[in-house]
Amino acid sequence: MFRHKLYYILFAFILAACSERVAVDILSDASPNIFPDYKDITIPPNIAPLNFRVTDNLQGIYTSFRCGNEIIEVKAKDGQIRISEKSWKRLLETAMGKSIEVLVSYVNESGKRVSMKPFYFLVANEPIDTYLTYRLIPPGYELWNRMGIYQRNLTNFSQTPVIENKSTDGNCMNCHSFRMQNAEQTVLHMRGKNAGTYIINKSAIEKINTKTDRTISALVYPFWHPSGRYIAFSVNDTKQGFHTMDKNRVEVYDNKSDVVVYDIGKHEIITSKYLFSDKVFENFPTFSPDGTKLYFCSSDSVNMPREFRKVRYSLCSIDFDAEKRMFGERVDTIYNARTQGKSASFPRISPDGKFLLYTLADYGGFHIWHKEADLYMINLKTMDNYPLSSANSNDTESYHSWSSNSRWIVFSSRRIDGLYTRPFFAHVDSVGNVSKAFVLPQKDCNFYDNLMVSYNVPEFSKNKVNISAYEISQKAKNSMGSNVRFITPD
Repeated sequence: MFRHKLYYILFAFILAACSERVAVDILSDASPNIFPDYKDITIPPNIAPLNFRVTDNLQGIYTSFRCGNEIIEVKAKDGQIRISEKSWKRLLETAMGKSIEVLVSYVNESGKRVSMKPFYFLVANEPIDTYLTYRLIPPGYELWNRMGIYQRNLTNFSQTPVIENKSTDGNCMNCHSFRMQNAEQTVLHMRGKNAGTYIINKSAIEKINTKTDRTISALVYPFWHPSGRYIAFSVNDTKQGFHTMDKNRVEVYDNKSDVVVYDIGKHEIITSKYLFSDKVFENFPTFSPDGTKLYFCSSDSVNMPREFRKVRYSLCSIDFDAEKRMFGERVDTIYNARTQGKSASFPRISPDGKFLLYTLADYGGFHIWHKEADLYMINLKTMDNYPLSSANSNDTESYHSWSSNSRWIVFSSRRIDGLYTRPFFAHVDSVGNVSKAFVLPQKDCNFYDNLMVSYNVPEFSKNKVNISAYEISQKAKNSMGSNVRFITPD
């Protein structure tokens, strides 16, 4: 306690030396209430300024950010602490691998300067990928004709559209995915007047028509093979229902689903009897980083929609030989829903191959409206399976992805208001420990209060999609698209 007070006093002298306006008269053990909650988090060394507002009813608020001799002082305006991007970048360069101390002070009723209990940002050594791509859409999808896919530069506050449906005659658009966090190879899907799957390969766009007479639907939920030769998809008969007396307001479920792999060069769909069965629901495929395994979710089929609460997905994998275009003859179960009693979805492997991140909920596979849905991790070497306690909340966690260096995850969470999903980030160290999560920073601290759309399927990328929205829309409107062939499984 004495050391804590001594440090406080020392820091007060430093502040006084830097600016007479913030000289401290009183030291308080109270911690400021702030929004967003950025207290004691681990952040990348290349993230945009973590602007926040002080929600306590205080006057004359100043905030100091300090690492070593580098100090930023910010005077609050309307309770908001908005940091200069130039000063913030300089501070992060100094603080890499160290901590930034954040000290909030205010003027009390007696005119005395009160310094509150500080909190900290630990600045990791590992940067985050520069871009985050997501769909912005109203919750519940009742206004699906007002949506778009956007990219945000995480080092600043710049957001640009990849494609907006107002430029494609009101198409629904979804299922964007990058090959190994590289936006030069992108796939996305559109439904409606200009329906098709669009594959972007550097400066070229190809439109393909992926519905065949053997598949339930067009190809959805993509994941690239690391070679760039294949994309894994599922085909789904997906329905949506609405609850009037349930904490989970919206229910999305499959009447049927299968997993397939699309050969880009040959325009062929290949699959296996272990991935394509009327007796089983298969979904959410993802390749291992070395491309030798295909992971997916599998559930015993039930009478839908009557028994939708009985659907519980296991996590499974099957070998894949990219040269021979062949699948293995054995399915390995990594998480067994029959014995564990929960339902797993959306497996994602870290690029270094060490960890499998997934969502776990009571039932079903579309957990974005399930309040009990949490993130879990499997160490693929030890097979330890554990919840991300520091990153999870009392509301929905789902739709997650990895950064290219395996040190950051992003996921959608409804923890702020229970209505809209927002993108949250967390640091993952080399042994799988996960830090407290923090929301995507915005220039205006009231941004999330006023934004009435959800962030859907946030994905990292190292670079921007280099095809313009106009080029994509022209391909959508003017191309008939290439048909694909379905190769019957053995």
